[in-house]
Amino acid sequence: MESVTVVLALLLSVLVSGALGRLLPLPLPLIQIAIGVALALGPLPSTSLDPEIFFLVFLPPLLFLDGWRIPKRDLFRDGKTVLALALGLVVLTVLGIGTLIHGMIPGMPLAVAFALAAVLSPTDPIAVSSVAAQAPVPRRLMHILEGEALLNDATGLVCLRFAIAAALTGTFSLPQAATTFVWLALGGIGIGAATTFLLMGAQDLLRRRTGEDPGLQILFSLLTPFGAYLAAEHVHASGILAAVAAGIAMTYVEIQGRSLGATRVRRTAVWDTVALAANGSIFVLLGEQLPEVLRQAVKQADVQGAGWLVAWILAITAGLMAIRFVWVWISLQFVLMKARRSGDRRETPTLRLVAATTLAGVKGAITLAGILTLPLTLADGAPFPARDLSILLAMGVILTSLLLASTVLPPLLRGLRLPPEPSHDAEEDAARAAARDDAVKAIEALQHRLVEEQEDASIAVEASARAMDRYEGLEAATAEPRKDVSRIKQLALTEKRLRLAGIEAERQALYRLRRSEAIDDVVLRRLVREIDLVEARLVV
Repeated sequence: MESVTVVLALLLSVLVSGALGRLLPLPLPLIQIAIGVALALGPLPSTSLDPEIFFLVFLPPLLFLDGWRIPKRDLFRDGKTVLALALGLVVLTVLGIGTLIHGMIPGMPLAVAFALAAVLSPTDPIAVSSVAAQAPVPRRLMHILEGEALLNDATGLVCLRFAIAAALTGTFSLPQAATTFVWLALGGIGIGAATTFLLMGAQDLLRRRTGEDPGLQILFSLLTPFGAYLAAEHVHASGILAAVAAGIAMTYVEIQGRSLGATRVRRTAVWDTVALAANGSIFVLLGEQLPEVLRQAVKQADVQGAGWLVAWILAITAGLMAIRFVWVWISLQFVLMKARRSGDRRETPTLRLVAATTLAGVKGAITLAGILTLPLTLADGAPFPARDLSILLAMGVILTSLLLASTVLPPLLRGLRLPPEPSHDAEEDAARAAARDDAVKAIEALQHRLVEEQEDASIAVEASARAMDRYEGLEAATAEPRKDVSRIKQLALTEKRLRLAGIEAERQALYRLRRSEAIDDVVLRRLVREIDLVEARLVV
């Protein structure tokens, strides 16, 4: 009963924080953390989460959704920048910040310091969106940050796994680590993609035999990230990379266009709710555990008061920002040199752009989820060294990065311009035109068949004229009141059938354009959603 109470309290807290977020000029994660602190100080029972359960429940769906929704073409276009931030920056952060932490806190073993640095390396796009709500992030910068967060989640958490293993065994072998990393990466990616294709294949088989049930299709998608994660972990591959790969593979399943519009509309709403609840619950849990962790960490740190703790948090945050600033400048300079070699006008990254990208590396849910997976005990049963202190330092860095970003990032983002990128407007106009042409052809083809099938050919002609309104701007002929009720019903049914045929032709045209990479995921998702909503109104 206590567990149920805790879950309900978390969900209620997310609901309250959402309302307060609309009323208060504060980032949503900060509000949720404050609510968590209030819960910890209140009469409700506190919770002590098992790290493995916490990792399994929260991370797979969040990483899966990030992989699913990130625009793939933009990700590949800025792939060098993304990889530099997601791989090189993570490794540099683990080595640099791990050494810094161990130097400042000699009582913390080096392996534990590296583990803490590993969980501090990933960024959180949800937190970035929250703090940047008052000043929109340029689209290209947001895509780079999303791609970085998608990949550095996995990279940082894989480094965490190595650091924990070193802390538990007291040894570290670079060749063994490299071999293990290859298996973790390749095995995780392969298992994640295979899980998606297998589950979606089973879903298609079920749909063909029994018809489409939106509830079952949504349940398939909800179970996919957990299946990929558990399957990868079972063979000691990376469950994190499996969840990411499963989400990316989901995009290529989706563009086959086999599911109904009503299913997609409901599935989007369900996944939006899952993401809201999962992210919100993580930040509430962060605040809920903060008071007790603070008390335990002060004891472990063996310092007088909290002054040294604050100094350590500020020093770690400053170190993270310095390393990120230098690496971002180098990465952006490297990418822009490509345009310079191709003969385009020379572009150099401004300090304002570099500073905004640095501050946008906000720590959030992934950092908290990772640090809470530190083992409770060593192999011999002794308490894991400096576990509570590590959690406190991670929490402090999360809070500090959120506060810095919420106060400094919006002014930096106002009016910020990045090197130009292709506009989506012309691409969207061309996609709409192609979809419209296919829809008109589909309606005309169906009209010819209906004229031959129906006794009253005028019904098909009149219904076709009405259905064409959406594509040719024609106004439907206003029929005079008739007493023939059966004809009116038949006209309505025929018009609906023609409209649905046109809508399906539109949708398939868009999927065909996406498969040929003529449009990107952003345009596809927006246009397909418009079509799905029109279809939903017709089939109600």
